[in-house]
Amino acid sequence: MGFKMFVSVILFNVVITTLVNANIHFDIPNHAMDNILYEEVLDEELCAEQINIIRRNPLLTLYFADAGIRVPKGILVGNSVDMGNYHQCISFNQPLPDSELQGKYCVIRVPLNQTLVLPDLPGFPFSEDSHFDTSLIDGETIENVEEYSSIRKSLKVLSGDTEDDRALPISPLSGLHMTLSVCVPRPCTTRQALDSFLFNISAIGFDYTDAYCRLPNDKPWVPADYVAITVFSIIGFLTLISTSYELWHTFVKKSDPKSLSVIGRSFSVYTNGRRLMTFTSGPDTVECLDGIRALAMAWVVVGHSFTTESSFSNLLDILMWMRSWKSLWILAAHFTVDTFFTLSGFLIVYTTVGKLSGKKLMKNLHLFYLNRLLRMFPLLATVVLLEASFLNHMTDGPNWTAVASQVNRCRASWWSTLLYVQNYLNPGQTCVSQTWYLAIDVQLHILSPIILVWVLWGKKKIAWTALTVGLVSVLTASTIYIFINAFPPTMFASREQTINYLFYYYVNTLTRAGPFIVGMIFGYLVRTTKAKLTGIFAVIFWICFFALTTFLIYFNYPINKSSWDNQTMSNIYNAFFRSFWGLAIGSLIYACMNGFAGPINWFLSLQVWKLQSRLSYAIYLFHHMMMVGVNSTAIAPLYFTPGALTFKFLAHYAFSLTVAFLMVLVIDAPFSTLVKLMIGGGIKKPVKKNEEIAELTKENEKKV
Repeated sequence: MGFKMFVSVILFNVVITTLVNANIHFDIPNHAMDNILYEEVLDEELCAEQINIIRRNPLLTLYFADAGIRVPKGILVGNSVDMGNYHQCISFNQPLPDSELQGKYCVIRVPLNQTLVLPDLPGFPFSEDSHFDTSLIDGETIENVEEYSSIRKSLKVLSGDTEDDRALPISPLSGLHMTLSVCVPRPCTTRQALDSFLFNISAIGFDYTDAYCRLPNDKPWVPADYVAITVFSIIGFLTLISTSYELWHTFVKKSDPKSLSVIGRSFSVYTNGRRLMTFTSGPDTVECLDGIRALAMAWVVVGHSFTTESSFSNLLDILMWMRSWKSLWILAAHFTVDTFFTLSGFLIVYTTVGKLSGKKLMKNLHLFYLNRLLRMFPLLATVVLLEASFLNHMTDGPNWTAVASQVNRCRASWWSTLLYVQNYLNPGQTCVSQTWYLAIDVQLHILSPIILVWVLWGKKKIAWTALTVGLVSVLTASTIYIFINAFPPTMFASREQTINYLFYYYVNTLTRAGPFIVGMIFGYLVRTTKAKLTGIFAVIFWICFFALTTFLIYFNYPINKSSWDNQTMSNIYNAFFRSFWGLAIGSLIYACMNGFAGPINWFLSLQVWKLQSRLSYAIYLFHHMMMVGVNSTAIAPLYFTPGALTFKFLAHYAFSLTVAFLMVLVIDAPFSTLVKLMIGGGIKKPVKKNEEIAELTKENEKKV
């Protein structure tokens, strides 16, 4: 069994790696931005006329200059971005005799390594070939800016933004540039406008590239928008009818709620709201899971709060902070994903042992899969549809191209997300970027019966053999794979290394399976073994637990330094440390379930975590979309402080919790009821109580 499992794991990874290497590209049927509009408005003659009008009118000249290009504030502390005044530029519209003078907001990228050929004019102390004096920028500053730039690009890759060139910079300064905004008339290109406003910048060799331009009403309505309006209108109508039906019968007609149609009140806000806010615990309930799940999800939102900002005005301060131990709570946030893998593996065993046999599992394998997929589908389909439609029209801002990128990915590859294969089919263009975790989780659930059927066989020896062989096979296969590919320990590396790390390690089912199987082991251990530690043994347990978690978190400090250069240790870290984190989480659950976790179990079992735990799946799906939407409206780079971003995290989390509650209330809860009815074989007729049966018997006897 062990050799066959090992070979199957290797073959599975070969197949999926081949899919990744295929790098399938999906055509975008309807772009988020109207690219045709940007081309149609260009008119060289009209541009020249409007430029002359602006130059003759000092007020118009001041208006366009004020909304446009300027030197970034804080350039000496690393800020290279100036966003101008997006809303002032985009809203300008003044009628002319034969046309309209409208503003167009454009962003250009200006490389720092410029070679200028300036004219020999009296009083100009420049030679014929002049260069920017880069000696004014000390080597340490250049190194810091480059390192931060690499980190920012790596974080963008993690969010699915992989459209930039993968090539490394030719020279130390070639990768550094300023991102500047200009406001030009609607029919102009940036080149024609700048040449006309200033002087012939092309002639002196001033080099820049156009990033993008924006116009009013440049986000066209597409079929996805109309589908979203139709779908959500139907759901809203069903919610209104179902809620009215229940409230009428409950409060007006005073009917027994149990006598009402289950389907009729499945979309009722009244029923679903009470169910959502009612928390009951059974004898098999693992109370501490609520706290673990809620805190893990908060850690996810914290990490994304620090990585989804469009730009910062003091990037060198950020770099110094990230190099210090104070940033460990952010650098180690990636472990929270392994927390969820561990919980998933734990629950799949804990909820089936003693309730199913291996034979019954195989007989009902279709229901095992169907129940999992259908329960997750409604909210996943909702967030996919929202990202493909409503997100693009939610609001607007100078950095809206980040949102447009997400919208385009969902319009092109929505189906791969709904099929849970997005981590292998072109993972750099994932619709709902954070759902790579969901794809791996579903894939591990699909593969889990390979081990689970032996665990449910009924004999402990067979169960432990299957679990041990499964873990050893996965760790062996993943370790060989990791040592062959020599991945960096984190995504903070060169762009090529980061892409390889992300595509072939970070979103790879094989390399992330360890914590899942560790969770399965603890699920079986908790279900079948009871052992309460006391005295010195409990003290030793907690010393080992805190030592392990502290070491795992602290180790993120040295490996994230630019000076880290130990590939062997990097391979060991990638191969085993995630499973060690799963070991820590599993040990914590075991301690809570066996009564020697004390105040830790009390804290994790508090009622305050229950609602957040119940909403964690919805928070996970919706938070990133809303964060990117909000951050893309920023009109200036944010000044970084940990306190400021922590405050933003609280706002993001509160907003995400509110939206998650609404989505669960009107979408997840109703469809959950319908799925149970469908899988359970339909609506069952209520069984009459013994008292009612006895009463009917007495009445029949009297009649006789």
